[in-house]
Amino acid sequence: MKKIIVAGASGFLGRHLSRYFNQRGWDVVGFARRKSGIGEHCRFVEWDGKSMADWAEELNGSDVLVNLAGRSVNCRYNAANKREILDSRLQSTNVLGRAILDCDDPPELWMNSSMATIYRHADDRPQSDIGELGEGFSAETAKAWESAFFGSRVSGRVRKVALRTTMVLGDERGSVFRYLLNLAKIGFGGRVGSGKQMVSWVHVDDYCRAADWLTEHDEISGPINITSPDPICNAELMSKIRKYTRMPIGLPANKWLAEVVAYLSRTDAELILQSRWVVPTRLEEYGFVFKHPEIDIASLCSVPVNLPSALHSV
Repeated sequence: MKKIIVAGASGFLGRHLSRYFNQRGWDVVGFARRKSGIGEHCRFVEWDGKSMADWAEELNGSDVLVNLAGRSVNCRYNAANKREILDSRLQSTNVLGRAILDCDDPPELWMNSSMATIYRHADDRPQSDIGELGEGFSAETAKAWESAFFGSRVSGRVRKVALRTTMVLGDERGSVFRYLLNLAKIGFGGRVGSGKQMVSWVHVDDYCRAADWLTEHDEISGPINITSPDPICNAELMSKIRKYTRMPIGLPANKWLAEVVAYLSRTDAELILQSRWVVPTRLEEYGFVFKHPEIDIASLCSVPVNLPSALHSV
């Protein structure tokens, strides 16, 4: 039986990955601060994401490590939250690197979450896995995260893959997807901002399938974009959401209104105003086939009840 460690198992992606690999017969071990929220599909091991402890023993003899730990970026970007977003990512990555160094039999593959927001605001052309890096808080956080990951001294012993993930689509209270649904329900289902900004996304099923696929492709290492091959503009996305909610009125939300609503929703307007045009060049070149290449709003809202979904940006 193969063994996978999921660090950050209590989060949205952690729950889904644990369930996915468990159903495929893997021994799944979930690292989390608390047992509540991780579900029944993995064996809980307590960790705080920054300190060496007994959890490190689980890495010895394991096959795959996936690190998803990090404070959600779906929040207001004040100074305290920004510091926590960055620190939580660097600390978990650094401590896992130290633990792997102590292993006599380390995992063969270490997949570390990253963010497609590492690329620049792009409204002229899509960004491949070697696209142009951006500036600002989100891009600099992703750069620092990957620097800590690829800079760890386990290189040569462990294959490393940075998962540059776009928004993983599903439906959950507090998610950006729910935020857009709520805008549509109250009649603001028109474009947000200019409406021309590109939205790159991936269905949660394809996210899990891609992670599984990467465990079987030893020739792949380095950064890889985890995103659907069919990004769409915000105006088109809002049109699809408006049709799904059956709201005939779709007033546009200009930039200032989007910022106000985002503030009241305790999130940041950057998540919907920035143009994230990212494509899965390497995934497709190596032969990965998407199950959900195009957005279907109805399918996003019909996921297993015992596994609440989310629109999650790592």
